Amino acid sequence: MKKLTLTIALALAPTLAQAFPWDHDMANQISIKPQESVDGKAGGMKPFPKRSVPVAGTSSFVKDQGAAEKMANPVPADEKSVAEGKRLFAIYCSACHGAGGKGDGKVGEKLVLQPFDLTADQTRSRTDGFIWGYMTFGGAIMPAYANDLNATERWHVVNYVRKTLQGGAATAAAK
Repeated sequence: MKKLTLTIALALAPTLAQAFPWDHDMANQISIKPQESVDGKAGGMKPFPKRSVPVAGTSSFVKDQGAAEKMANPVPADEKSVAEGKRLFAIYCSACHGAGGKGDGKVGEKLVLQPFDLTADQTRSRTDGFIWGYMTFGGAIMPAYANDLNATERWHVVNYVRKTLQGGAATAAAK
């Protein structure tokens, strides 16, 4: 009987320990929570500053790669867009795809599956939406960049790939 009582007591000990005052959840700490005011007297988050404007960008609500492939490029491939695409490509893409987009970047060389050659006929024959969607959703070895690049920035990269890396190849029409 003593062994049974001791076993039950030991089994309940961790449950009872949760009630002690030193066992507080990390959420109950001195910090500012989302939408909480810094000023204790004023409740809620601060209103947006006067004359503030929303961040520019193309909103997109695409559920998968198939839907993205059918999208038409809403960003004109002008000099400004291509220059911005080049800047973003150098930051996010060249490590794997290389500066020339041939899949020979420093990181890409170390991968078992080599990154796509963006200058190859296979990539040229794809729609702008396919390339944009691949950046958005990722692929077999490519991570998704939807959290790093907004929709408009991804279209700038597509414009750079088409105009510069593919030598001004005509963009494939959306299906």
